Amino acid sequence: MDSDEYRELVLQLVERIPPGRVMTYGAIAEYLADVSGRCSARQVGTIMARYGAGVPWHRVVNSSGRVVPGHEQRATERLAAEGVPLRAGRVIIKTAAWYPEDHTVGG
Repeated sequence: MDSDEYRELVLQLVERIPPGRVMTYGAIAEYLADVSGRCSARQVGTIMARYGAGVPWHRVVNSSGRVVPGHEQRATERLAAEGVPLRAGRVIIKTAAWYPEDHTVGG
């Protein structure tokens, strides 16, 4: 799988995250690992930074619940409006985490 295909899979998965829920960079990488042969949270972060403006980017957080650096206020406002549980500006991952149950990629 080339980089463009992987980028599209990441963005398609982020589009599927329901309002009020989040995924971590690592969970996205893990979910796509079998079909992509890649499993890098850092690579997912790079894709989101470069190409994520057209998807619900605010629903992707790091493993400790920290929102997108440099966009903390906007992301936190959007997440709060969707009902995502927050504490001290961080998402409560245990409550808000979402993982696709269907195990299908790209749709």
